[in-house]
Amino acid sequence: MRRIYDDPAADDGIRVLVDRRWPRGVSKARAALDEWCTAVAPSDALRTWYGHSPERFEEFGTRYREELQDPERAAALHHLRVMSSYDRLTLLTATRQVHVSQAAVLVELLRS
Repeated sequence: MRRIYDDPAADDGIRVLVDRRWPRGVSKARAALDEWCTAVAPSDALRTWYGHSPERFEEFGTRYREELQDPERAAALHHLRVMSSYDRLTLLTATRQVHVSQAAVLVELLRS
């Protein structure tokens, strides 16, 4: 997982943005994405509640995992699993603290 604002690395493999909204100031060319998977992003309500507050991360993770049970989101998560079986998968987010973001929860789920 990485920030979308970081330059692409040669070993990124498949680059997937997992945010619901397009990040400010990033052109599609600069993003160098293979896919933008909005279906796997947390809901606006959950994202707003969380506010990227590290002390809420544990509860955010619990609520986010519950959201990922929704059939459309579960299918999107399965799609990420399939992609990760073919090549290295880099999940991208605009969040400043990647280690307490939806990307961190997704990486944990994908590795389990």
